[in-house]
Amino acid sequence: METLEIWEWAMGQEAIRPADATVLDRLYKVIESRKGADPARSGTARLFAKGTEKIAQKVGEEAVETIIEGLKGKKKDLASESADLLYHLLVLWADRNLKPAEVWATLSQRSGVSGVEEKKSRKE
Repeated sequence: METLEIWEWAMGQEAIRPADATVLDRLYKVIESRKGADPARSGTARLFAKGTEKIAQKVGEEAVETIIEGLKGKKKDLASESADLLYHLLVLWADRNLKPAEVWATLSQRSGVSGVEEKKSRKE
């Protein structure tokens, strides 16, 4: 399944599922299912075949594109680039066997903690 097809799948599912953060968990499952798939038939499988460095590079590229759109101020374009960034970040997580729930747990642990205090605690 091509990247665009994954987004079409995800968006098609929105008609019967809520449009909220659970889309990330659903997309992650689709991404995981592409591990070992035919790179000729799936853009996600192609990314996995290219390895972690290429996947991380794509995350960086999408982050820069997201920053650019954030500075331009067009919400629609920022949403599109943010979606691309999240997709590639999820591919990186899947490549490194990091489950979204592990990230959600880390965010939950930080809830109610000042960003200044949280950053200081990492240095200790």
